[in-house]
Amino acid sequence: MALQAAGRQSLVDTVVTELRAQLTAGEWPVGERIPTEHALAEQLQVGRNTVREAVRVLVHSGMLRSRQGEGTFVVSHTDPGEVMRGVRLADVRDVLELRIALEAEGARLAALRHTAGDLDRMRAALAAQAAFKDEEGFPSLGQLELYAEHDIEFHIAVVDAAHNTALSATYGWFSTSVREALVTSLHDTQMPRIHADDHHALVDTIASGDPDAAERAARELLARPKQAVDALLTHDN
Repeated sequence: MALQAAGRQSLVDTVVTELRAQLTAGEWPVGERIPTEHALAEQLQVGRNTVREAVRVLVHSGMLRSRQGEGTFVVSHTDPGEVMRGVRLADVRDVLELRIALEAEGARLAALRHTAGDLDRMRAALAAQAAFKDEEGFPSLGQLELYAEHDIEFHIAVVDAAHNTALSATYGWFSTSVREALVTSLHDTQMPRIHADDHHALVDTIASGDPDAAERAARELLARPKQAVDALLTHDN
């Protein structure tokens, strides 16, 4: 299959897209070596350097792995980068649902594994956040983005207290989407206002060492905004 000639970078992108599609379709099983650069260049009718650069992109993404002197082998039929880009495009409800899943499990594990330093970090984030609240303990209207920054710091501290490297890495990347969704909801007058008591209750349950209570508290903290989003989407439909 010949690929239409274009600028060098766009041609590399085109080859990446074609190879990714073949990998996703299961053209080569996981663990199998893919065709040589020469064979792929002939198949796609592009230069070997273009194929080499495209393969390098897919190695970096985690779909392929190169072995010195042996060739390039299939590691996964799924591109993690594409999955993450899908998260970036998620709407507020999608983000909330994933937040609940990650944070509830994070809180459960945190109750079992937290250290005194973890609790100090959570409380420090809440103390810093207090400067951006009104007299009733709700986010101050003129300080919503700063409030959001400290809110994210708090939730990252909760997940990190689970002491699960994979969970922390996933949530750390996901926190950008969480922040964007949080700022959007804070500016939306139809969304329920967040009160500090919910956050302190979560810290207390983690400190108690009760994993069921910690998971429940994490879910309850996000239950009202989730219900509000569901109601708004139902009304729009």
